[in-house]
Amino acid sequence: MRVSIALLAATIAAACNVPASATVRITSDPGGQIGPYLDKLQSLRRSGQSVIIDGPCLSACTMVLGVIPHHRICVTSRATLGFHMAWHPDQDGRQISDKGATKLMMSVYPQQVRDWISHRGGLSPNAIYLSGGELASMYPICNGINATADAAVTRN
Repeated sequence: MRVSIALLAATIAAACNVPASATVRITSDPGGQIGPYLDKLQSLRRSGQSVIIDGPCLSACTMVLGVIPHHRICVTSRATLGFHMAWHPDQDGRQISDKGATKLMMSVYPQQVRDWISHRGGLSPNAIYLSGGELASMYPICNGINATADAAVTRN
């Protein structure tokens, strides 16, 4: 009986032991409102988790580059970052540019990303995309990452 109780206790303890270095995988994130994204990303930063960008990370999702430490981010060949000016809907649902929110987003990005955006004319209502070799020159490629690895998928 003692062996069974000890085995059960060990099994429960092992099941509750979640590594602090878990990984979040971004595979398809269309973005959303800046405030909630900053809250989510700050929580992710505090968790100590690493981030794999493995697909589209668009709009507010791109702030991951400035909130999560550089050494905890890697990108795959499928990673694409899409940047555009912040906006909010007017009473008729039309997109109205939000200069204050755009300035906030730009302040979050690391300098190399701000420079990349500036060299492309800055943020506008039209998206610009960072991927491939340009992205790989700024962030490490995820080496040895299995596409089916245990990881959370972020989606809005």
